[in-house]
Amino acid sequence: MNYLSAEKLSKSFGLKPLFEGISFGLDAGDKKALIAKNGAGKSTLMQVLVGREPADAGRVILKNGISVAYLDQSDTLNENMTVLETIYDTSRPIMRTLARYEEAMVSGKGVDQAIADVEAANAWDYERKIKSILTRLGITHLGARVGSLSGGERKRVALAHTLIEEADVLILDEPTNHLDLDMIEWLESYLQRESITLFLVTHDRYFLETICDEILELDDGKLYTYHGNYSNFLEKKAERIESERKSVDAAQNKMRRELEWIRKQPKARTTKAKYRVDAFEDLKVRATAKKKEELKTPDTEMSRMGGKILEIDNLSKSFGERQIIRNFSYKFLKGDRIGVIGKNGAGKSTFLNLLTGLEKPDGGSVAVGENTIFGYYRQSGLDFRKDVTILDVVRDVAESIPLARGKSLTAAQLLEQFLFPPGMHRQLAARLSGGEKRRLYLLTILMKNPNFLILDEPTNDLDIATIDVLEDYLQNFAGCLVVVSHDRYFMDKLTQHLFVLDREFKGFADAPLPTGSREGGIQAGSSPGASMHTGYITDFNGNYSDYLAAKEVQEKSAVAEQKKEQKPRERREREKPKGPTMSEVKERERLEKEIPALEAKLVDLMAELAQPGLAFERAAVVGREIDFLNKDIEEKSNRFLALVEN
Repeated sequence: MNYLSAEKLSKSFGLKPLFEGISFGLDAGDKKALIAKNGAGKSTLMQVLVGREPADAGRVILKNGISVAYLDQSDTLNENMTVLETIYDTSRPIMRTLARYEEAMVSGKGVDQAIADVEAANAWDYERKIKSILTRLGITHLGARVGSLSGGERKRVALAHTLIEEADVLILDEPTNHLDLDMIEWLESYLQRESITLFLVTHDRYFLETICDEILELDDGKLYTYHGNYSNFLEKKAERIESERKSVDAAQNKMRRELEWIRKQPKARTTKAKYRVDAFEDLKVRATAKKKEELKTPDTEMSRMGGKILEIDNLSKSFGERQIIRNFSYKFLKGDRIGVIGKNGAGKSTFLNLLTGLEKPDGGSVAVGENTIFGYYRQSGLDFRKDVTILDVVRDVAESIPLARGKSLTAAQLLEQFLFPPGMHRQLAARLSGGEKRRLYLLTILMKNPNFLILDEPTNDLDIATIDVLEDYLQNFAGCLVVVSHDRYFMDKLTQHLFVLDREFKGFADAPLPTGSREGGIQAGSSPGASMHTGYITDFNGNYSDYLAAKEVQEKSAVAEQKKEQKPRERREREKPKGPTMSEVKERERLEKEIPALEAKLVDLMAELAQPGLAFERAAVVGREIDFLNKDIEEKSNRFLALVEN
């Protein structure tokens, strides 16, 4: 059954066409992804699909009765609303009922009526599902104002609201941004359900591989369709590019022959030869088609590293009573490639700021080598002034940079290598798309010729083509690399070992460390899974996939241990003599006295509440006490009945 159809859509900004005459459909249960370079029009196309942006031509047809939920890449949340109000902000009656229930539970007012309404709407299962989504996305402060949240927290609230709507069609623009790795894995399994119809934009290649059954590529205003997952897309796209290259080469050869024929003809051409003249004009267009521009990273002359690079000694950091790092030590060696992972709020960005001196430790020290030059790509990116051009941004760093073998590149030449053509150099940087701003920021980092790169979520808002080039550059980078990223593919490709900010994770802690374990961490090349634990951080030898395998082993071991402990307990339960124990008899006698006393207190409070002229403040206090007593009496009465029946 077709849910949504896009027919011959076209859209331009000024003289720049984003897409022309593209068509596709979305059937029930489809899981499709859209891939394109930054600035190609991915987000604009999604805005057209949901009616937020008009198309210049064509139309979008939505089947009657089909609902659509949209997650925008840049949230449009009301900053004055609370998280609770935002999540339940929908026209669905069941959501309004649950919103009143949540508000009653927070305020303590009208709890009984709210519970009755939820029961009447048969909404308890839905309420549990909502709680599960909020828990999985780490949303706990329901009373906080949206305006007080960080960018990552806002993104998660917007995603929760989108999922909770349970629309027939989900349209998601970069849903994994600002999620930690555990959250991404949960979202992956959630979206795999057959009942979900999905259209998304994402740069997460594992996500594309696991979820999608069709990939659409928007390239030079045209739409190409690839059936299958990301692996199939890579294979078929390579075939398409090779076919196009051969087609251009063949057209160029034929054009040369046709050009010779055209030149040999007399000026007064016959009607019979006119078809060859017309065909030549069409051939000329194909033969002169430009080959695809590709992003290139500069082959820079990296600054020489000294014997001392970066040494951490007994580093500690706390925020209030919450300790992030305690007595952590590590000595970096040349060629270290370390991934930093942990849940949101675990302290990953704080750790990076401590390394670079932007954050001061509570104890210990970070000693930077004399020749160490940091290149720190921060998650927050750059704030471009409204009057600064793209070229100005680069020139503020340097007019040119030295390359290998004594060569150099000017600022303008660098911009061209990063796919900013000369016509864009005088454009205001503030008007770039999110991905283009990230690409420009990345260029300013690499221009400094660092020998120690620290990257905090570098793949956010970058297109897949740019990420591929960045990976190639980093694989050939001879200095030290420390990276925080939720992109699992990126982490697997670039890291040799991980700093895991998770006190519960122990990896293969009991496995003997290999001979030659280095000071502060695990020696590169040692057996996968070997771990060293210090300062609330586990130094785990292996990439992210190795970490997942170790984590699974740890979880299975914990379950097995729990079952092992449970068996003697179950045996004791079976061997326990029938009839109540002495402690149960005493508990029953105690409840026999407590319940009447609580009921008497409840009667007194009800009488006080019924008094005329009772102050509002006192009435509110009495009301909350009555609700609490009702719950307490119910719980103790149920327990008393269970003891009587034993």
